Amino acid sequence: PSGDSIGEAAKKLSEASYPFLKEVDWLSDIYIKPIPGAKTKDILQALDKTFVMGSAMDGNALKAAAEAHHKAIGSIDSKGVTSAGDYEAVNAAIGRMVASVPTSKVMDVYNAWAKVVPGEVPNKMISMVNPLDANAAAKAFYEFKDVVKAVQR
Repeated sequence: PSGDSIGEAAKKLSEASYPFLKEVDWLSDIYIKPIPGAKTKDILQALDKTFVMGSAMDGNALKAAAEAHHKAIGSIDSKGVTSAGDYEAVNAAIGRMVASVPTSKVMDVYNAWAKVVPGEVPNKMISMVNPLDANAAAKAFYEFKDVVKAVQR
């Protein structure tokens, strides 16, 4: 819809990051391995901050995001990649969920997970794809984040 800054930003994010998304090996077992050096207490604290943020989110935004994710799971191909349109819908839904909570709750989650995930993890993940596509995705994400923050409550 016109005037939907999060939807418009999600479209830009999705277009810029979909090439990166398609390069990720979504079928790898790396996603089920423990986070290197992560302590159980820190993981539980990060999960707690995530749950607190989720419980503060707008219920309609949460429902829409669940529905968008459900639809996206239905369009996953043999490489584990959802369709571009469903990816965009998920990004928009996540943006709207995050915009429905105060910045302080988002930063609590960010900071809690930053304690858990060592720098070697993102470096490893970037090494598994085209770094130019990863950087383009990151740049688009930061621009998306700024739009979400501008409308955040």
